[in-house]
Amino acid sequence: MSTNDNQIKHLKKEILIRIAEAFLSDDFEENARKIPYDMRPKGCETDLRCCIYKERAVIRDRIVAGLGHSIEKDDEYKLLSTYAKEATERKQPDEEILTVLQGACKGCVQSSVHVTDLCQGCVARPCKTTCRFGAISIINGKSHIDASKCKNCGMCINACPYSAIAKIIVPCESVCPVDAIKKDESGHARIDFSKCISCGKCIMACPFGAIHEKSQVIDVLSRIKEGKNVVAMMAPAIAGQFPYPVEKVRTALLKIGFKDVLEVAQGADVTTLTEAKDFKERMAENAPFMTTSCCAAYNELVKKHIPEIKPYVSETGTPMYYTAEIAKKKDPNCITVFISPCSAKRKEAMDNPNADYVINFEELGSLLVAMKIEVNNLEDTDFEVESSKEGRNFPLSGGVAQAVKSALEQKGENIEVHPCVINGLNKQSIRELKGYAKTGQCPNGNLVEIMSCEGGCIGGNSALNAQNKAKKQVSEYADKGNPVVKNTKEQAQ
Repeated sequence: MSTNDNQIKHLKKEILIRIAEAFLSDDFEENARKIPYDMRPKGCETDLRCCIYKERAVIRDRIVAGLGHSIEKDDEYKLLSTYAKEATERKQPDEEILTVLQGACKGCVQSSVHVTDLCQGCVARPCKTTCRFGAISIINGKSHIDASKCKNCGMCINACPYSAIAKIIVPCESVCPVDAIKKDESGHARIDFSKCISCGKCIMACPFGAIHEKSQVIDVLSRIKEGKNVVAMMAPAIAGQFPYPVEKVRTALLKIGFKDVLEVAQGADVTTLTEAKDFKERMAENAPFMTTSCCAAYNELVKKHIPEIKPYVSETGTPMYYTAEIAKKKDPNCITVFISPCSAKRKEAMDNPNADYVINFEELGSLLVAMKIEVNNLEDTDFEVESSKEGRNFPLSGGVAQAVKSALEQKGENIEVHPCVINGLNKQSIRELKGYAKTGQCPNGNLVEIMSCEGGCIGGNSALNAQNKAKKQVSEYADKGNPVVKNTKEQAQ
């Protein structure tokens, strides 16, 4: 379930709003403690859980995650007021960015293939003859699957003429491209962080909303309250998320308390030109192909699962990397906050000394509500440095490869560029990448763009808008920019 509008998103938004409102109140700790009871008061009816007490318990867990803490390390005797206090005192976020809410996790049944009552007991027995593992037998005239022999390959499902065989999946497990989620002894999901690439697909897939990012909103608000020079860095995908011009969103961020707001598309321009230079040099050395390096989840994939492809990965930094670098050059003591569509960027920020915090689009939207900022009524605020068309198109699938190709063409470089776009990381695309690494060849092109999320960054786990609408808005905003080479030349003058 990866829709942009569902009950879980509404619930998460309400909790984030209440957390922010509590922080802005005269007594953060006490008001944070009251949130479960305010949301589910005595006598309240709920159709989500068996009773309001269970619902309050799950809401409490969501608040703990919203305050930036791990449920796995939760002390059930600790009050929410204590967690709130610790959030304001925390100097840096926890290393692991995801947490599983055990109370919300349904404990889904194990993935399996089984025969339903629709089985007609046909004479042909295509299910039995198709099974390569001898897992299917006939009992009382109907097909029966031996779970101990079944490999969940699904061949029998395709063979059955009556669609009588079904596959039960565990949503979070099924979407994880690196098998980082498994059930523990109690049947609840557990994340193996040694495998996890922080792509956030499990967050979108879980129909119970049991997998959460640990929020850094309180960390950011605390630094703003302390009077620090907190700088927001807006990912270019933001142009497709809100029904307001980007210039108004910039004004809204200044009203929240950020001292400056930079377009990460500015950093994307640096990425484009640096990656174009890297590609040119590699092709001159007869390299078979080069992959892009701006997707944080892909970089984690390379590090943890496909180290053999590392020689083919561009050494160029991500747009966030260069934007944070720009901010720190202006003020080495500033606090940088990346406004992100993507959970993997939280992990990247952990490894980047210039990136301090990350808040996602959902969290930003909740802050605007909590602070009662009417964005439509605000004046436009222009950026000090305008970004290029190519930089603003980075969040669209194919946008990075096209930016590199355009930059080379604008410079008059006589280099053959054949983009190959991997639109979403899944088990199949990972197998393809492993094949590229093993053979040292990419049959589909010499510039391979990898985006973890289908559609690009506009398909990130905190996206607020449908992809078709987001793509249209991003493209319209990008069209206002100059070509990347012309744009950067003007900036240098």
